[in-house]
Amino acid sequence: MGGSSAVRVVVAKPGLDGHDRGVKVVVRALRDAGVEVVYTGLRQTPEMVVNAALEEDADAIGLSVLSGAHMTIFGRVMELLAENDARDITVFGGGIVPEAEIPELEAMGVAKVFTPGTPTTEISAWVRENIRPLHAGASGAGG
Repeated sequence: MGGSSAVRVVVAKPGLDGHDRGVKVVVRALRDAGVEVVYTGLRQTPEMVVNAALEEDADAIGLSVLSGAHMTIFGRVMELLAENDARDITVFGGGIVPEAEIPELEAMGVAKVFTPGTPTTEISAWVRENIRPLHAGASGAGG
């Protein structure tokens, strides 16, 4: 199972765009930083992403959206997490998101949006500093 302190992130590429070079670079950077990454691949629906996160006992979901459908996709993911009583799963993402829409996404509950050109070191550092393992006895009762 790996170390209990490893943060587990489901990284997905929802929507119809077929470009996954950037997301693969981020996945590699996160793995190099000691993060357990489950990459679900291209053309995922919000339902598939949330189901994967629940099945994998993920601490966070990272979405890469280049298709322009970010408001819809992030909105649906947040909705599904709420429906599954899984609001404790942190959602972050990146891709081509207009600066003006980032506050709207944050208001929805998206923890962080990385814009194109963000260094992978910055993404890894943010994940390490902001994502806590949920399944590692975070309530204080476990061990």
